[in-house]
Amino acid sequence: MKKRFLLKTTAALLATCAFGLAQAQNTPIKFQLDWRFEGPAALFLTPVAKGYFKDAKLDVTVDAGNGSGGAVTRVASGSYDIGFADLAALMEFHANNPEAPNKPVAIMMVYNNTPASVMALKKSGIKTPADLAGKKLGAPVFDAGRRAFPIFQKANNIGNVAWTAMDPPLRETMLVRGDVDAITGFTFTSLLNIEARGVKADEVVVMQYPDFGVKMYGNAIIASPKIIKENPAAVKAFLAAFTKGAKDVINNPAAVIADVKARDGIINVELETRRLQLAIDTVINSASAREEGFGQIKGPRLSLMASQVSDAFNTKTRVKSDEIWNGSFLPSAKELDILPKPKK
Repeated sequence: MKKRFLLKTTAALLATCAFGLAQAQNTPIKFQLDWRFEGPAALFLTPVAKGYFKDAKLDVTVDAGNGSGGAVTRVASGSYDIGFADLAALMEFHANNPEAPNKPVAIMMVYNNTPASVMALKKSGIKTPADLAGKKLGAPVFDAGRRAFPIFQKANNIGNVAWTAMDPPLRETMLVRGDVDAITGFTFTSLLNIEARGVKADEVVVMQYPDFGVKMYGNAIIASPKIIKENPAAVKAFLAAFTKGAKDVINNPAAVIADVKARDGIINVELETRRLQLAIDTVINSASAREEGFGQIKGPRLSLMASQVSDAFNTKTRVKSDEIWNGSFLPSAKELDILPKPKK
């Protein structure tokens, strides 16, 4: 009896050790989102929920963010291994911190187009970019659309505008209240926030930057040079698992919102499903994304953006596009072929 008990105990201990060893083999990855747990966050929360990262021997934790600038600096500081950030914010960090020892690099394009747009209420009389001249525009100082507005302004020969700064939660409220004539923001964020304040979508003028001559890239997955150097296999595995999850998200956005709600129980499921679908339609499965291929970039377009950001952001040094991008960890072309053709 005693011998049998000892054998059982030994077997249990061995099983526990084996389990612990298996767990230890999973590489921990700290991931920083650009924003809160809203619809588009499903791109990263779904591969966690479905175990795709775990299957790739990765233990990925996803944290909400408060803007692309913060995501870039947190990856640069070493607090996070990988993150999600607007490519212009990454370029600005590189050009303003040329001596920084740990400058993150973009390793996969997710938003092939910038989601930035100018939005105004139709009753304001603003119909075209030219109508913005002399008007009062509002946005947080770190807003990607506001930072890139000089590029939009130059492309459309817009006269001077006046800016009003505010915290993000007040942006759409101030537009609806009439405190500002127009705002800049991500289309899938601000348009739905305007609707949530009682304005119908057909009462809003939306001028998306890509539709008005601004061919900038949007958000990319970024990684620290440290993890790239020390564990390139983990970086490659992360992108493969992410791509698998992204395919699920693109094919069934309504289903994956449950993964977002699991992280933030107070989200409006209907609203966030619409937000995710809008992000897919405008910046993920866009015509240019299908042309260039999911996750990938075109060198000449990247170089043009680097030049535009250098000028518009008035950076300390010029942005060097070849130091921003590293596409060597991307999955195969077959694995990246996840964008469905548009419905006719």
